[in-house]
Amino acid sequence: MYYGGTRPSNTILTSLLTVNLTDDVFHGIHHGKRKHEDDFEAVLERSRLAGVQCMILTGGSLQESSTALSLAAQYGFFATVGCHPTRSKEFDEYPGGPEAYLQALDSLISANLHGKGRVVAIGECGLDYDRTHFAPEDVQRRHFRSQLFLAKKYRLPLFLHSRAAHKDLVNILRDEGFGEDKERKGVVHSFTGSVKEVIELMDMGFHISVNGCSLKTEQNLLAAKAIRPDKLLLETDAPWCSMTSTHASNTLLETLPALLKSKYFPSGTKLPSFIMGKPVKGRNEPSAIGGVAWVIHRFNEEISFEKVTEKVYKNTIELFGLDELRVA
Repeated sequence: MYYGGTRPSNTILTSLLTVNLTDDVFHGIHHGKRKHEDDFEAVLERSRLAGVQCMILTGGSLQESSTALSLAAQYGFFATVGCHPTRSKEFDEYPGGPEAYLQALDSLISANLHGKGRVVAIGECGLDYDRTHFAPEDVQRRHFRSQLFLAKKYRLPLFLHSRAAHKDLVNILRDEGFGEDKERKGVVHSFTGSVKEVIELMDMGFHISVNGCSLKTEQNLLAAKAIRPDKLLLETDAPWCSMTSTHASNTLLETLPALLKSKYFPSGTKLPSFIMGKPVKGRNEPSAIGGVAWVIHRFNEEISFEKVTEKVYKNTIELFGLDELRVA
């Protein structure tokens, strides 16, 4: 989920990528087994108390994209449609083959282009060379390229995933006209690359989004600091990418005022214990977006927390065409 506009007054004007609300852990199912009651609505309520006003739900496969769109329509959110690189083999295993899978994605997009609950980006797509045991590099490249066709056809931004594959990612994007044509835009989410990679992607016209995984090491912090304000987006990638005490960002996060900490990181319980209304420890939630925003604010304290989040909110609206969320 991407967000923008976290105000110290407890209001986060947020929207955007990436929250994986289709994940079963938000319904009490962990690793295929029920561990506690379904607390989906409680998760959403905590996000509202933290100021989260809207979300973009991530689609990582054909089925997941369909589920994300249904949830988005039900709750007034937005969604992405695409296939994650680690699931690229789904194209080849689908009845009718890769062309039929791509056509199914195409049909899902064309049926959900308007109003709340609509598709606002193509993805999560890209390359992940850290996890080629799920899909070989050549399979990932082939089906990443095919999804770029959808972005061009519908003039939608890309929601990109890149792990240990920067060179191939940018080469394919350039081959397909992204980075040259500034009208073709997108965001590289959950960014964990280098300062040099940040600069190259921004120069190609792409936004960069950070979450807890983007703030683990001192090198991560240097890359995050290099993101220009006009290209910055924030996210949680919940239920993944929690911010923890072992991360390099923790020193900055510890300065978060107690009132905001109670909103963004409310006290939780560790499984097998569970109390309805309290978070499950180790499961990242949308409310944590405020903590990500706070760390970015601490990079340059001359710019207020409010100004940082308002800028991110504006970036989010402009990139994804969420004009109905503009604040007068």
